[in-house]
Amino acid sequence: MKKVFVFIVSFICAAGLTGCASMREPTARIDNNAGTVPLPPYSGPKARLAVADFDVKAAKAHRSIGTGLREMLITSLVNSNRFSVMERQALKAAMQEQELAASGAAAAGGPKRGNIKTADLIITAAVTEFEPHSVGGNAGIIGGRSIGSVIVGGIIAGSMNKAHMALDVRVIDASTSEIISSARVQGKASDFAGGFGIAVFGVGALGPGLSGYANTPMEKAIRVCIIEAVKYAAMTVPANYFKY
Repeated sequence: MKKVFVFIVSFICAAGLTGCASMREPTARIDNNAGTVPLPPYSGPKARLAVADFDVKAAKAHRSIGTGLREMLITSLVNSNRFSVMERQALKAAMQEQELAASGAAAAGGPKRGNIKTADLIITAAVTEFEPHSVGGNAGIIGGRSIGSVIVGGIIAGSMNKAHMALDVRVIDASTSEIISSARVQGKASDFAGGFGIAVFGVGALGPGLSGYANTPMEKAIRVCIIEAVKYAAMTVPANYFKY
C-alpha cells in the first residue's frame, strides 16, 4: 500500500498537475508560450509610435474590453523602454490648452503651438479570439489520503477551466500607410476547478473593462498576449525607426 501511495504522489508531480510545493500554493498553467518572459532591459534609442483603437471582432468581447487591452498594451510598450508612445486620446485636450495659451486670455507661459510630436509608426490590433471560460474533461487521480486541508495522492476534483485570446497585430508606417509587419499573437492558460488558485502572471492592474477576469485563467491569458504583442513589435520594427 505504501508503494502505491508513493507512486500516486510521484505521478501527480510528473504529470504537472501540481508540484509538491504547489499542493499548498497551486498555480495555473500556461498551455502555450510556456517560456513567455518580458523583454530584457534596454537603454538605447526609441521608436516613436501611436496605438490605434482596438477593433473588437470576437463574439465574447465588447468595446470596453478593447479599450482595456489597448491601455495595457500602451503601458507595456512604454515600460519596455523601447518605444516613445504618442498619446492620441488626449490630443484634443492638449490642443485646447495650446489655443488657450495662445489666445492671451491665460497667464504668460503655457504650452506652445507646433510642439506636438508625430508618430512614425502606428500599431493596430484586432481582438479575434476571446474565450474566458471553456471546460475540458474531468481531471483527477484516485487514491491517497488527506493531510490537513491538502489531499495528497487523492482526487484532484473538477473540470479543467481553459481560457484563451488572440490579437491580430499590425505595425504600419505612418507616412506611407504601408504595413511593415503583421502577425497573430495569443495567450492561453488553464487551471483545475475545485479549489485551485491562480498565480497572477505579470504586474500592474488589468485595463478598464477587464477587472472581472482578475485571478482567473483569463487574466493570465490576457497578460501573456500583451507580453507577446510587445515582444513582436520590438522584434519586427526595423532598426532605422529607433532614432529618438
